[in-house]
This record gives sequence, structure tokens and C-alpha cells, in this order.
Amino acid sequence: MLLKGKRGLIMGVANDKSIGWAIAKSCREQGADLAFSYQGEIFEKRVRPLAESIGCGFVIDCDASKEDSIASCFDIIKTRWDSIDFIIHAIAFSNKDELRGRYVDTSFDNFCLTMNVSCYSLTCISRYAAPLMTRSNGESGNGSGSIVTLSYYGAEKAMPNYNVMGVAKAALECSVRYLAADLGQDSIRVNTISAGPVRTLAASGISDFRVMLDWAGKNAPLRRNISADEIAKTAVYLVSDLSSGVTGEVIHVDSGYHAIGMRYTYEDGAK
Repeated sequence: MLLKGKRGLIMGVANDKSIGWAIAKSCREQGADLAFSYQGEIFEKRVRPLAESIGCGFVIDCDASKEDSIASCFDIIKTRWDSIDFIIHAIAFSNKDELRGRYVDTSFDNFCLTMNVSCYSLTCISRYAAPLMTRSNGESGNGSGSIVTLSYYGAEKAMPNYNVMGVAKAALECSVRYLAADLGQDSIRVNTISAGPVRTLAASGISDFRVMLDWAGKNAPLRRNISADEIAKTAVYLVSDLSSGVTGEVIHVDSGYHAIGMRYTYEDGAK
């Protein structure tokens, strides 16, 4: 198993349809010991039964918008584990009403909220995780910690009804590069997966999401949409030793949609 003996924290599981949960299941199947964070009582009722269903009852309350809550989360982790090998950061939030219409109408308050939760949280979490990852690497530095976050093509190109979240994801991808530069000396890798559209609770807040899903599926080189399990397999690769030389990367898992400017048509009859 690729992750046998490794410990990881999964942050951002919303329900059994979320990408974070698909990643958690795949990591567990590969032998990882997992902890889960949740925010508040409502999410605890969703996350705790899921975690326990795969034999991982270590769940921690953490509000990723507040540094003291993040600090407390890692203090709790230290009471049970002396080190940690990877973090899955699947956290993002914006007022869905402001994802409709024009980006120019974004309010200051929602801009700050979206950037804090969807982007800055990764930096803050990395700061508190790094000492525990360095400990897992040992004095020789031969080990390798891994931090993985989730992005979307709206970070690179303007997408309808994505608005400020696209700006936050662009900042998130840039943060990945700077964190990779900062933490590489401690053998900690930082990468992001730019995933194609997938039906999740978060996606339901995007207007015309079904149109986006249909368009991507019809126009991507593979002529289909991706599944959460395909994203999860890439995450397992990134937190495993198979990716020991990979950091600062944005890895697209989108059936190749990002690689084309427009859909190809063929005169020889090929579809």
C-alpha cells in the first residue's frame, strides 16, 4: 500500500459526495491513518460518522477562517501524534449570491471572506503543520511531507458565475508556489490539483453549474467529465513517495479541458 505508516489530516469534508471525502477514502484504502477537521456542530454530525465508517475516529473542530482555531487544531493533533505526513486542504467558501452576475459587483466583505477562507487558510495551516512534518522527516531530512490543495480552471480563465472565487483560486495557486519555495528546505512539498467540474454540495452554489458540466464534458479532449475518484487518485499520488520530486505544481485533472482553446472537429469522421 502506498500510504502505509503515513498519517494525514483531511480538512474540508462536507458530506459523502465531496471531493475531500473521495480523497480520504482513497488515502485510507492505501493504508493511511487519518484525522478529520470539521467546522461546528452541523458539520460534525456529517463528518464524524463518515470518519468512523473507515475506522478513523480522530475528528477535530477547526474554523479555518480563524488562526487561533487552526492553532488549537494542531495542538490537539500533537496530543495524539508526534508527527504528520500530509495535509489535504479542501476548504473554500464564498457567499453564493455574489457568485452570480458580475465580478465587478463583489462586495468588500465577501472579497475578504473568500480570500481568507479559500486562500489564506492554506498558508496559515501550512505554518502550523510544518513543524510536525519536519519532525516526521527526521533529522536527516530524508522523509517528505506533503500538502495538497484544490483549485479550478477559473483561476486561469474568467468563468461565468465564478467571480471572486476565481480570484481566490488564482491567489491560492500562487500561494502554492511560494509555500513550495519556503518549505522545500524542510523536505515538505506543496501542490494543487486543478479539478474539472464535479457534482458536489459546493458546486451546487454556482449558477448554471449544469451548463458548465455539460460544456466541459462535451468539449474536453476525453469527451467526458471526471469523477471525484479520479481526483482522489491524483491526491494519493501527491501525498505518496511516488511524487517525492514534485512540488509547486498545478496538476490538472479535467479530461484535458485546460489544454485546448476550442473543441477540435475532424474531417475524417472521427468524433
